[in-house]
Amino acid sequence: MGKGPMAENLIKSEVGLTCRLPRVLSRLDVVSIVIGGVIGSGIFLVPAKIAQEVESPLLVLLVWVVGGFLSFLGALTFAELGAALPEAGGMYIYLREAYGPLLSFLFGWTLFLVIDSGAIATLAVAFSANYLPYFFKMSPWTSKLVAVGFILFLAAVNYVGVRWGANLQNLLTLIKTGAIIGICGAIFIFGKGNPDNFLNPQPEKFSLDLLSAFGVALVATFWAYKGWESATYSAGEVKNPGSNLPLGILIGLGAVIGLYLLANLAYLYVLPASLIARTPRVAAEAMQVAVGPAGASIISLVILFSIMGAANQNLLCSPRVYFAMARDKVFFQKIASVHPRFFTPHVSIIAISLWSIGLSLTGTFEQLFTYVVFGQWLFFGLTGAAVFILRRKRPDLPRPYKTWGYPLTPALFVMAAILISVNSLVKEFWNSLAGLGIIMLGIPAYFYWRARLKD
Repeated sequence: MGKGPMAENLIKSEVGLTCRLPRVLSRLDVVSIVIGGVIGSGIFLVPAKIAQEVESPLLVLLVWVVGGFLSFLGALTFAELGAALPEAGGMYIYLREAYGPLLSFLFGWTLFLVIDSGAIATLAVAFSANYLPYFFKMSPWTSKLVAVGFILFLAAVNYVGVRWGANLQNLLTLIKTGAIIGICGAIFIFGKGNPDNFLNPQPEKFSLDLLSAFGVALVATFWAYKGWESATYSAGEVKNPGSNLPLGILIGLGAVIGLYLLANLAYLYVLPASLIARTPRVAAEAMQVAVGPAGASIISLVILFSIMGAANQNLLCSPRVYFAMARDKVFFQKIASVHPRFFTPHVSIIAISLWSIGLSLTGTFEQLFTYVVFGQWLFFGLTGAAVFILRRKRPDLPRPYKTWGYPLTPALFVMAAILISVNSLVKEFWNSLAGLGIIMLGIPAYFYWRARLKD
């Protein structure tokens, strides 16, 4: 006798809960995930903040170099963890193995509730309300519908296959990388620049005030460089992860550092640092100087592609964290399912997409996002420190790649993460306290799922 529809659905459900995600991502895909996820709108907006703090163009460039260097130390550190534990979930897995299930759950909880959902909502609203209206005038409600459509489109692409999501990421990364290089080329060729802009004004004499200003500017670069860690979330789908994951992360972040320095050199070529400090949209201003009014339109178009690439990275990578949590039975069990045809964590993709849409429609994402800055970088620091813990705790764990410069490399990165956390705590004390409250709300949720596991 043939099986009835209910029996067939039950079998499919059970297969979905035991099926693994296929390894289909190449080294090039990892590079694209890193570049496309890191380069959003930061390089077009952050330079003004940095110039306000340090004033001297030499210090502006030094801030970007130091920020890139410290971020690269983080990538070197995470690369060891990713190669040793190449599973879906990335940071969640490393925190679980180093500190136990509660801390890793709180990371995943915060990632779902605020960090990645807030990032997707922020990017969707920036796409529909800040940059698309440059080309199409829209009412507030139309803008909200476009934001919802933006999220649903990216969710659908990633739902039907990781290869589809990766191909879109590769295309968007190619477009934005080519566009940034083209913009810099146009500025150098057509802009009547002044080489003195690279040197004047000279840095002030060393003082504690200058060091403090440099530190504030450095924190701004960390935001522009953030996003490379998301590639670890998809480690369970990377082919030959012991090699491709660490190399992909390092090559991708290295390319981002090069592009950021090239862009800043282009800005300084046509704009003095004092003008950059007063120009919130420095890329548009530089392009306008170089090619006229059309420059602002070109920059707005490039930022639209950059935003889409950054959002797609979130929907390509972050559902793997919630998928891993569900596999550990500390999240909704259905989220552990793998689609029987597309082999994606489809329920996890739907869940984060719907929650992101809710945040984008209510407008609460902006405040929520500011709350978790402190906690987010604490998780970063704890993950960096996991290299020390796991080398002691699991010395026999195969490590195809070991952190170059250990122990100094992870130690410096952990110190950088602590610097950002302390800066957030001092400058936004009540927001940081609220963020810790959001994280702590995960404690009763964790024990709820642990109790269900025992039943």
